[in-house]
Amino acid sequence: MPAIGHVTRKPDGTYEGRLATMTIRQNILFAKKQKTTEAQPDYLVIAGDVEIGAAWWRKSLSGNDYLSVSLAAPEFGNRTLYANLGRAAGSQNEDDFVSIWNPQD
Repeated sequence: MPAIGHVTRKPDGTYEGRLATMTIRQNILFAKKQKTTEAQPDYLVIAGDVEIGAAWWRKSLSGNDYLSVSLAAPEFGNRTLYANLGRAAGSQNEDDFVSIWNPQD
């Protein structure tokens, strides 16, 4: 699956980086959210001063934790973009992650 962004985990647990598609290039921030219910997201995804999505911690079948990301903005039309945040392949830095596009039919 194609990567649509790259982020770096910061010491405070937030993630900062860039969302990049064929038509969109935008700095993004995954800001930690105080949850009051289990259904609420763990992070809000912010571009500039606009909330464009959210992310939830999930566990893969192999037992690894990852962030499941949902993005929506007028630039995407009436579609929501789904992605998973995973370690950047080949990176020696354990704080480097990529947003891997997860197309939904």
